[in-house]
Amino acid sequence: MQDIRIDSPLKGRLIPLSEVTDPAFASGAMGRGAAIADPEGRVVSPVDGEVTVLFGSKHAIGLHSADGVDILIHVGVDTVKLEGKHFTAHVAQGDTVKRGQLLLEFDPEAIRAEGYETTTPVLVTNAADYGKITLALDDAEISSGGDDPAEEKAEAVAPATVEDDIDPNLPKEERVAKLIWKYVGGAGNVRSAEHCATRLRLIVNDKSIIDEKAIENIDGVKGQFFAAAQYQIILGTGFVDKVFDAFVAGTNLVGAVNSKQEAYDQMTPMQKISRTLGDVFVPIIPVLVATGLFMGLRGAVQSLGIEMNENLVRMSQILTDTAFAFLPALVCWSTMNRFGGTPVIGIVLGLMLVAPQLPNAYAIAAGDAVPITMDIFGIPIPVVGYQGSVLPALVLGIFAARLQKWFKTFVPDIIDLIVTPFLTLLVSMLLGLLIIGPIMHTLEIGIFGAVRTFLELPYGIGGLIVGGVHQVIVVFGVHHVFNALEVQLLASTGLDPFNAIITGAIVAQGGAAVAVAARTHDAKKRALYISSAVPAFLGITEPAIFGINLRFMKPFIYGLVGGACAGAIAGFLHLAGTGMGITVLPGTLLYLDHLAEYILVNAVGFGVAFGLTFTFFRPEE
Repeated sequence: MQDIRIDSPLKGRLIPLSEVTDPAFASGAMGRGAAIADPEGRVVSPVDGEVTVLFGSKHAIGLHSADGVDILIHVGVDTVKLEGKHFTAHVAQGDTVKRGQLLLEFDPEAIRAEGYETTTPVLVTNAADYGKITLALDDAEISSGGDDPAEEKAEAVAPATVEDDIDPNLPKEERVAKLIWKYVGGAGNVRSAEHCATRLRLIVNDKSIIDEKAIENIDGVKGQFFAAAQYQIILGTGFVDKVFDAFVAGTNLVGAVNSKQEAYDQMTPMQKISRTLGDVFVPIIPVLVATGLFMGLRGAVQSLGIEMNENLVRMSQILTDTAFAFLPALVCWSTMNRFGGTPVIGIVLGLMLVAPQLPNAYAIAAGDAVPITMDIFGIPIPVVGYQGSVLPALVLGIFAARLQKWFKTFVPDIIDLIVTPFLTLLVSMLLGLLIIGPIMHTLEIGIFGAVRTFLELPYGIGGLIVGGVHQVIVVFGVHHVFNALEVQLLASTGLDPFNAIITGAIVAQGGAAVAVAARTHDAKKRALYISSAVPAFLGITEPAIFGINLRFMKPFIYGLVGGACAGAIAGFLHLAGTGMGITVLPGTLLYLDHLAEYILVNAVGFGVAFGLTFTFFRPEE
C-alpha cells in the first residue's frame, strides 16, 4: 500500500498518539497519526483539498485531500464543551482549500485556563487504505504502520459483528443508530444525546443495563467507554453526524438538556465536590508545577555543594515563593471564574487577604509578628494575612460570586458597573477578614494537620494505605479532591509527600497493563494494550485502567498491590516532591535532589504490579 507523509498543520511539539489523554485517540481507534503538544493558536491546511467537517464548536475540522486522504485535526481534549469559545474559523464546511491556508485560530492559554488540554491529535481516518503514515514537524517525524506485517495482518481482520433483527437493507447509519438504541437500554435509559467530531455522547439513567460488548461489536462502532458521566461511542468523523441524526430522529433529545449540566446532576455529592475542586485548582496547577520545578533545580544545585551567588538566590526565591505568597489571589480568581463571578474581583479579594497592611502569616508562624485584634460587639477577633492559605480564599470566592449575582438581581443596569463591584468588594472583604477567614483558617489548620500526621505514620503505614486506594478513587472520579490538599501541603511546608506516594500507584497500573500486553498473543490486542499503557508512565492512568486493567479486574487489583508497596516505601523514606501535578517520568524533575529514592519507589510499584500480573493473569480469562 502507498506510504504518505503529511506536514503538521500546527506548530508545537510532536508527540505520539499514545501520549494523548483521551483513550479514543491514544488507542488509535480513530485513525493513525500523531499529536501536537503545546500548540500555537493557528491551524493551516496540510493539503490541497476540501473541508468535509467543521463543527459549530470550531474545535475540530476534517479535510479530504485531492489525493484521497481523509484528515482529522482535533484541537484539544473535550474542547467541544467550550461551544466555540476561544475559537475562530476562517473557512466553512464545503470550502476548497490550498496547502498552507489558514483554517482555524484559537487561544491556547484561554483554553487551558478553562481547564481543558490543548494537545491536538492529527489523524488519517482512512488509514487502512495506506501503508506507513508519517507526520512531520520541523526536524521531528512520527510514523505508524507499514513496517509491521503483524500489524497489517491485524488490521485486515474483519471486525466482529452482532446478530440482530434490524432490517439489513437500511442505510448503515440507521442500522447503527437502531442497534445502539437496542443495546443501550432503549428510550427510557437515555436522558440526552450530543456528539463531537468523532463520538456519540449519551447521558444514561442506568449504565448497568447497557450491553457494552454488543455495542462495541456493531459494524461501524470503533470503541466505547464511560468518561465524565457520559457514555461515549466512537464512530468517526462524518459518520458520527449521520448516526446522531438517525439516533435522535423522532425524539425530543436534541436541545432538550444541557449535557454538561446533566452529567453534573448525575454525579454523587462526593463526585460533585471533586469536580468543583478540580475546576477551581486545575487552572492554577501549571503555575505550581513550574514553581516546583524551580525548587527542585535549586535543591539539586545546593545538594551538589555548589554555592549560589546572593543575588541568584534572591532571584530563585522570587521564582519559587511568589505563587505561594499570593496563593489566595490565584484561588479566589479561579473560584470566582468557576462560580460565575467576575474574575478580576476575585483577584482583588485574594490580594486583600494578603495585603501588606496585615501581619504576614509566615512571620506570625515564626514568632516575628502578632495578629491584629479587633473588637466586634465585644468579641476579640484576630486579623491576620492569609499567605499560603487555601480554604479562606476558596470559601470567600464562592461567597463573593453568589453575592455579586444577588446584587445584580436588583441593582439598576445604569449603575451596575460601579455599584455592584463596590458592594461586592466591601461586604466580601469585611466578612473575609473578620468571619470567613478566621473560621476557615482554623479549620484548615486542623484538617491539614491531621492529614500530615496520617501521611507521616511510622513504617510507611500512611503511604501504604494511600498508595493502595488512590487508583480506586480515580476510578470513581473523585481524585480532584486532593488538589486542595497538595496545594496546602506545598504552601505550608514547601514539599508534597502525597505526590511521591501516588506516583507509585500510577506507575503500578502501568506495570500491570504492560504485563497484560506481554501475556497477550494477539498482535492487534497487544499493540492496543501497549498504547493504552504508555500514558501511565506520563502520569495518566485512565487509558490503562479503563482500557485494560478494570476489564480483566485481576490486573487492576495487582496494580493496587504494587501501588500500596510503592506508597509504603515512599512514606517510610519520607519522600516528598517540590511541586505537584506531574508524576512518574515527568515527575522526576521534582525529585532531582532525591533521585535514587524516587527511582526506587517507581521501580517497586512497576515491578510488583508487573510481576503479580505476569505470574497470575492469563489472557484467556
